[in-house]
Amino acid sequence: MEADLLVIGGGLGGVAAALSALRAGHRVVMTEEYDWLGGQLTSQAVPPDEHTWVEQFGVTASYRALREGIRDYYRRHYPLTARSAAAKELNPGAGYVSKLCHEPRVAVAVLEAMLAPYRASRRLQVLQPYKPVSATTDGDRVTSVVVEHRESGERVALTAPYVLDATETGELLPLTGTEYVTGFEAQSTTGEPSAPAEAQPLNMQAVSFCFAVDHVDGDQVGDKPANYAFWRNYQPSFWGDRMLSWHAPDPRTLAPSLRTFTPNPDEDPLNVVADQRRTGGDTNLWTFRRIAARQHFLPGAYESDICLVNWPMIDYLEGPVFDVPDADKHLAGAKELSHSVFYWLQTEAPRPDGGTGFAGLRLRGDLLGSTDGLAQAPYIRESRRIAAEYTIVEQDLSVAVRGDAGAAQYEDSVGVGMYRIDLHPSTGGDNYIDVASSPFRIPLGALIPQRVENLLPASKNLGTTHITNGCYRLHPVEWNVGEAAGLLAAFCLDRGVSPRAVRNTPALLSDFQARLVAQGVELSWPAISGY
Repeated sequence: MEADLLVIGGGLGGVAAALSALRAGHRVVMTEEYDWLGGQLTSQAVPPDEHTWVEQFGVTASYRALREGIRDYYRRHYPLTARSAAAKELNPGAGYVSKLCHEPRVAVAVLEAMLAPYRASRRLQVLQPYKPVSATTDGDRVTSVVVEHRESGERVALTAPYVLDATETGELLPLTGTEYVTGFEAQSTTGEPSAPAEAQPLNMQAVSFCFAVDHVDGDQVGDKPANYAFWRNYQPSFWGDRMLSWHAPDPRTLAPSLRTFTPNPDEDPLNVVADQRRTGGDTNLWTFRRIAARQHFLPGAYESDICLVNWPMIDYLEGPVFDVPDADKHLAGAKELSHSVFYWLQTEAPRPDGGTGFAGLRLRGDLLGSTDGLAQAPYIRESRRIAAEYTIVEQDLSVAVRGDAGAAQYEDSVGVGMYRIDLHPSTGGDNYIDVASSPFRIPLGALIPQRVENLLPASKNLGTTHITNGCYRLHPVEWNVGEAAGLLAAFCLDRGVSPRAVRNTPALLSDFQARLVAQGVELSWPAISGY
């Protein structure tokens, strides 16, 4: 198959890249390994991690359309109460982690609707479920990518002038010989205050298999997982307790912190204020990432709230899931951990009334499109990352380093983002690393490989470090990266120039940034304070 652009990977970055190129008039082939498009928002089942000002500014127009599309879907198709339907900033789950906690399948429907006209015209062809297995190159250019069907093994060779890697783990980078880094860089390389003395390429953030639960009457307890005893007693040296407990380090202070878990609290969902700048929101784990608040809906519509479990206790620390020979073992181990956490919740978790176990908990894999009760895909926080023309480092963003000056003002900005540098515990034995950061820009130089000419990152695989990945990995930033990459490829096709020339030629850069702005991409932040 041939197209103007290949987008390998149909996560948030991949969908945004495809949409931006399609809107610019180009033909796209997009592939996706899992049953749903949307990546961390859908197949990984993670409600959007967003900044305080997301309802006003700091995201692209197309990302805002996705968010409002999700709200409109609920208003059209769900039995909301009149008060909830009228809420301008409806948060269907009334979760504290995000102003828009929702069921993943709703996001799938909205993303598919955004793509539907292009599928109908065949300007977009989606191969699903396919994953890349090989590639060919000619000098510094990628000439083809071969993808394989997950079940049948059928292989398809894809060619295009531009190839965008929107996979969750940067899978095209080793297949194409594109230079990349993994894990923790050395301080001598990056100059970052939080970096170690020596590079640790296999020290990566934990992956997690998220799952959804509700709580109903009756005993819902199933079979004990085979390796339950191992996970029940699992205790990292820095944790302060077993992971299967209500105790965990506070991500910001590292002090031992006690969480609570109270299913179906009697609260008005419209009174929930989701703002992680005020609080992490994870004191009560039931409401932390709740994706359906039953009191938003007409009486009887939901038997229970629905809670999305993406908590510290499901972070898998035993090893990375790529660039190691036993990656499959670690993916299986991450699933075992999540199943064990669920069984512990049903049988041994301390309750507020002094008892143990919440026997009425049910896995809601039906809401996640899976048969084993867990999300279809692991939540990947850290990818392979290109060796870029410009690498974003901690001292570009850190409040402690930059103070009132704010983040580095990249002149080649292709978007903006904001989140604390939030690194989860890692396979190298690190505890949380949490660094206050300033609202930041996305530099075009971080999207351009040092050598390869026609491959662009369109996900979490841009030129960050292990540390700065901690704030460039979130939903709206990934979308912005993908949208910028798709528009960059389209611009280069239209002008007959290379991505490198766009960055390094002032007139071309100015024209490209004007195209970004015309499409609703914000290149800088307004004056704000208190971040």
